[in-house]
Amino acid sequence: MKNGIKILVVDDSAFMRLLLSDLLNNDEELEVVGTASDGQEAVSQVKLLNPDLVLLDIHMGEYDGLYAVEQIMHNSPKPILILSSIGNTNLNPIFDALRLGAVDYINKPKKGGSKIREMEKELIQKIKKVASASPRSTKIVEKGINQLTHTFDPKPNYDIIAIGASTGGPSAIEKIVTSLPANLNVPVIIGQHMPQNFIPSFAKRLDGLTKLKVTVGSKGMEVRSGMIVVAPGDGNMIVQKEKGTGIIDFSNKKYREYNHPSINALLNSVAEKYGKRAIGVLLTGMGKDGVNGLKAIKEKGGITIAQDESSSIIYGMPKMAFENGAADVVLNIKEIGGYLVNCL
Repeated sequence: MKNGIKILVVDDSAFMRLLLSDLLNNDEELEVVGTASDGQEAVSQVKLLNPDLVLLDIHMGEYDGLYAVEQIMHNSPKPILILSSIGNTNLNPIFDALRLGAVDYINKPKKGGSKIREMEKELIQKIKKVASASPRSTKIVEKGINQLTHTFDPKPNYDIIAIGASTGGPSAIEKIVTSLPANLNVPVIIGQHMPQNFIPSFAKRLDGLTKLKVTVGSKGMEVRSGMIVVAPGDGNMIVQKEKGTGIIDFSNKKYREYNHPSINALLNSVAEKYGKRAIGVLLTGMGKDGVNGLKAIKEKGGITIAQDESSSIIYGMPKMAFENGAADVVLNIKEIGGYLVNCL
């Protein structure tokens, strides 16, 4: 028996369960302690085996992955990594799984087993990262679009809100976006570490949750009040200014922490162009991307916010921001939206 990360593999394909078990057991830090063929069996195996991580497919018949996530997170929370080919065609179940408490996701190749070994390194790296997460149960609550408005002063105290997030970010960003009023009087720009092909679907999902206009950034796009612009995954988005109006652009600079999109690139550009008129927010995620940019906003006189440990899936980036003096305030994710509105 190894003393590594103990994994439960859940997939309705017996061949895939065998292939994944063989692949993961070859790593000295990983050990597959059991398998399950559907969501119901997964729930039982989690109680029996107490794994450190659940590697979970989504599409598995009556008791699917969403059933498993909801039950596991309610009864015995564990870090859950979604491995599913459904992300190649429909990303909404993936985002629903994240809202229910799954930590992260990785696309299974369209041809399944014949290609799975080609992503061995990526899968193992993702498993080791997700295993360190603190799982948070988040039930899906069906609610209408936020139609509420807020009474703002004629001129806001700040001109832009910039948000950066990584692992655990999609559900955290949803909480912030759905708490913003329908008449928000500044633009919001977001850098979320996410595979390139996921970002348009993520922006579309956010757009359906708010009266504000959510779109993916493109070169030359004007950044105006009431807009939420999500950085695409094929470049490092930044913000320029022309005649007082924010304009989306892209930097060719490569960043050591992360690229495409780089949160540091985004926040540093906001610090440079907006100075004390900017609000920066750094959410859950591993590493330190965004810390330098958040600190730049603070040094220019802007307001800076870091998510707290209790509500972070991975308390990495916001922890580094706090320890480096980059954050003015540290808040629970439930409080950040209201705090932003009060700042304005």
